Amino acid sequence: MTTLNPPVTPDEQSRHSRRFGLPVATALVMGNIIGGGIFLLPASVAPYGTISLVAFGVLTAGAICLALVFGRLAERHPQTGGPYVYAREAFGDFAGFLTAWSYWITTWVSNAALAVAAVGYLDVLIPVEHSTATTIAAALAAQWLPALANLAGTRYVGAVQLVATVLKFVPLLLVAVGGLFFFDPANLGPFQAGSGSAAGAVSASAAILLFSYLGVESAAVSAGEVRDPRRNVGRATILGTLAAAVLYLLGTLSVFGLVAHDRLTESTAPFTDAVNTMFGGTWGGTAVACMALVSMVGALNGWTLLSAQTPFAAARDGLFPRFFTHKRRGVPTYGVLTTVVLASLLTVYNYTAGPAGVFETLVLVTTFTATVPYLLSTAAQLYFLASGRADRVHGPRLVRDAVLAALAFGFSLWLVAGSGYAAVYQGVLFLFAGVLVYALMAGRARRRPGA
Repeated sequence: MTTLNPPVTPDEQSRHSRRFGLPVATALVMGNIIGGGIFLLPASVAPYGTISLVAFGVLTAGAICLALVFGRLAERHPQTGGPYVYAREAFGDFAGFLTAWSYWITTWVSNAALAVAAVGYLDVLIPVEHSTATTIAAALAAQWLPALANLAGTRYVGAVQLVATVLKFVPLLLVAVGGLFFFDPANLGPFQAGSGSAAGAVSASAAILLFSYLGVESAAVSAGEVRDPRRNVGRATILGTLAAAVLYLLGTLSVFGLVAHDRLTESTAPFTDAVNTMFGGTWGGTAVACMALVSMVGALNGWTLLSAQTPFAAARDGLFPRFFTHKRRGVPTYGVLTTVVLASLLTVYNYTAGPAGVFETLVLVTTFTATVPYLLSTAAQLYFLASGRADRVHGPRLVRDAVLAALAFGFSLWLVAGSGYAAVYQGVLFLFAGVLVYALMAGRARRRPGA
């Protein structure tokens, strides 16, 4: 097949790009990983028992392996697009398109999920869930405000991300560390709750936990907007992932030890219950709701940028519609607008479909769709290492890079297996729908003169 447009080199980026230094890039990674998940996570995995902490450890190790692989790949390909760029360079246009398509689905569905979760915490501060119309309006506002910040330019995206990360890091650390002083082992409950094997419980827990770890690739996806990406993308990825992992592990462990297991499995606001246990009274609910909202707005801010960057990179190469390449102030304008509209429609559908809606299934699909870019990225790294090309293989690091890439690939494959038959089935349908888009774009490219 005819190769489409070549990637844009870092030197061809606009004057509005390269606004992100190492601190902001690290905040982008950490802010995107720590969205609303940490505030809901302990209750979500409590039904599996404390064995879910084992899954947490495995998932953290896998996320760090992925972070190291992304850092190495970004050194060779410091362009906007991340996994898409790596898969296309290694395996061609079709693999690149599947990566971009799958990642794009993951980002805007995740945005809808974050907005819905944000409404639940907003209701603690301002009652908004008494009518469907008010609830929908609040959820849409949670999506469109970060979108407007993105449209204002990358410098504003970075500023919002840095402030949001700082504001949520301090109180979360207070709960994660302070809660250990009130820790009661009697609250932990059984090691493995429910039936089934231990391996099955770990795998099922990891499938839930993955949604809270999405974002490890954030700096790589936005490499075109990072200063000195060969140096800073890898560092930001590692620092952001490690910081998020520490908060996740300590925070979940603290909540497990503060809230009785039977109560935790029924909790809709586990951090609120934990803070109330630590300090007494009910003021903790308001404080945690504020922290959750700040966290989710920061995550939506970063994910909105990522949801536009991947289609921008693919459209620049002729694999997505051309209008995705339009940039203003360093931000892919139409990419932001398209993804926020899709996420808004999904949000409205969630609230109007009622309890029988398929929104929860679509969120589970993100577990599968997110692993497709991870699998292809790690496979691309293995390809580069096996190819022996001097511009991609660093002799002294060859063995280490190969082991890390193999571990990251196996980890990603394990996540696919753990996401469940329904999620894989739905995810494959999403991927096959993208094949039609690719066929149309490739056909149009072939008709151009000189193709």
